Amino acid sequence: MKKYIEIGFGNTWFIRSELEDEDGTETEVKGFINPFELKSIYLRIWIGKKVLIIDSRDVIKISTKDKKKIKIIVGFFGL
Repeated sequence: MKKYIEIGFGNTWFIRSELEDEDGTETEVKGFINPFELKSIYLRIWIGKKVLIIDSRDVIKISTKDKKKIKIIVGFFGL
């Protein structure tokens, strides 16, 4: 199971955790989750339909989304 902890503006909560099952279903919860084994840290800046992601594993990535949003998030990916 993949785990994401995100802190910042633009999500449902300022601090949230997301659990992603192997079948792709996602569950979002308020606050931090435990246990958590850190795999990478990322910064996500989403303005309009463009998203800039700076990840400690993948370096820099720019993607386009269908929805328009404004988000500034520091995230932690783990297991």
